Amino acid sequence: MLQQLAQLVEIRSRFWIIVILLLLALLQYKLWLSPKGVPHLWKMEEDIINQVDLNQRLDLCNRELRAEVVDLKGGIEALEERARSDLGMVKQGELYVVTMVDGKMPASTQAKQGQCDQVGQ
Repeated sequence: MLQQLAQLVEIRSRFWIIVILLLLALLQYKLWLSPKGVPHLWKMEEDIINQVDLNQRLDLCNRELRAEVVDLKGGIEALEERARSDLGMVKQGELYVVTMVDGKMPASTQAKQGQCDQVGQ
């Protein structure tokens, strides 16, 4: 009788050990292989780092653009400078000379694309 009771306890303990191991395996599967497991977390952390970097670059561009707007509102000199550099405009009576190097216009006279235009790309 005592041996039968010991065998029953042993069978039940083996059963619970197997159940616990199966639950542990299921949890490990969900943790590592499910769509919202650890690899998804790593991807999200990388996305957050990239977004913070983009936000910092955009913030810098916004500050530069605000400063340029204030400068353009403040006086005609900045407006003239912008018209000369971006549009190639000259005052009446001025002579505008471009020297071509190897048949190409220098980069300083070509239309410039601002640093902020390239940030989101």
